[in-house]
Amino acid sequence: MNSPLWSPFLSDADRAVLSRARFGQRIGLGERPAIVVIDVQRYMVGERDGSGDWPSSCGAAGWQAVDETLLLLATARRHALPVFFTRFELRADGGDIGVYGRKRALLDSPHWVLEGSRGAELVPDLEPQPHEIVFVKKKPSAFFGTPLLGFLVDRCIDTVIVCGGSTSNCVRATVYDASSYNFRTIVAQDCVFDRIPVSHAISLFDMDRQYADVMSRADICAHLERMPAAGSGMEAVSPSRGQPT
Repeated sequence: MNSPLWSPFLSDADRAVLSRARFGQRIGLGERPAIVVIDVQRYMVGERDGSGDWPSSCGAAGWQAVDETLLLLATARRHALPVFFTRFELRADGGDIGVYGRKRALLDSPHWVLEGSRGAELVPDLEPQPHEIVFVKKKPSAFFGTPLLGFLVDRCIDTVIVCGGSTSNCVRATVYDASSYNFRTIVAQDCVFDRIPVSHAISLFDMDRQYADVMSRADICAHLERMPAAGSGMEAVSPSRGQPT
């Protein structure tokens, strides 16, 4: 990957600290990766042409990440990797928002993330395949209060590749939890996005420094292409039979 996005924000003294403390060592991908796509919903990216009223949209940055994610998913699907999609969605009455409602006015009009609303839908460009799993989360991390950990354990996953948005919120929370559960954790830099560039860059820096490898989508795809082909021990595991599919 070229010079990291966060490089302009670091002083020589910062770089000396990183070197002295040996931050940012490489984890690498393991033998059984899975893709987790975080909250690529209409309220998060809006419309490709910029139309519509989506106050929480990441706009063009989101759509660039969607296009890169499509390329990553094409490679992952050729290699039969498990793929999971999350959606952030609240009850129709908003009663399950919790303390987060004190920080974000998500229940004010328009109702971006209420169940049944258009804003809560995944963008159609990232249509999940029939065998791929979509689940709802109520908090930033894709692990908190969801079945994700069980799905990963059942499939003997050792590496979680994270895409989606936003980088500084739900992606970062998911990465911290994935690392805490001792998964090798990879952030696909081209496939994550945020509303505020400095939040995006510094969140990538913090994750790469301590919890994950931030890699380009092209480098991740190149690694996946070198993996053993389906039939060589890398198959996805059927949750119904516990056998490779």
